[in-house]
Amino acid sequence: GFKETAFLYAISSAGLTHAMAKACSAGRMERCTCDEAPDLENREAWQWGGCGDNLKYSNKFVKEFLGRKPNKDLRARVDFHNNLVGMKVIKAGVETTCKCHGVSGSCTVRTCWRQLSPFHEIGKQLKQKYETSLKVGSTTNEATGEGDISPPKKSIPGHSDQIPRTTDLVYIDDSPSFCLMSRYSPGTSGRKCYKDKNCDSICCGRGHNTQSRVVTRPCQCQVRWCCYVECKQCTQREEVYTCKD
Repeated sequence: GFKETAFLYAISSAGLTHAMAKACSAGRMERCTCDEAPDLENREAWQWGGCGDNLKYSNKFVKEFLGRKPNKDLRARVDFHNNLVGMKVIKAGVETTCKCHGVSGSCTVRTCWRQLSPFHEIGKQLKQKYETSLKVGSTTNEATGEGDISPPKKSIPGHSDQIPRTTDLVYIDDSPSFCLMSRYSPGTSGRKCYKDKNCDSICCGRGHNTQSRVVTRPCQCQVRWCCYVECKQCTQREEVYTCKD
């Protein structure tokens, strides 16, 4: 129930939703095709000749795949909530893309379609939601008898008592230190890092070792007719950085 788990569930459901919507519009799915967006306003100004990403179909499929919202188990409700957050970020990033047609490029007619944001943009938004995720507990709705997600009953220093929104990532348990080996993490001892980029954070302030090694890689590759690639073998010395114990 850590906030890292919340991010994992959200980005997994977002990835599935995004990939399926793109697969529909690319013609890689038998059960779905393009999203023609017939409900867009001012249709007189548009010509729907473009092939939109079919978010409607992918949302429906993913929701059925994830199953119904659980009533009692807090961890299951939290996982379900975070799954939906990932799908909502995808939906919020849908844009209408148009291409002009007409004499000398004038926009007498525009071909338009709905397009999802690139997935790296989705990842950035979910990373931000991970940074601002909220710790929650469980309450019971007396009217329905169903469980609800709510702020923890006991006030915890450093944690907000803010009621989580449907777009917030939520978690139950405080994260352990992933720097050291435990049941939750192999630790970062010996892990490869990149100097001046992430060694300080990955190595958790313990510093890093530097090793020099000689590597041989294919280089100066050319396509030969017909039909193979011919490469030379280049040798170079490189430095490898790994976290200290």
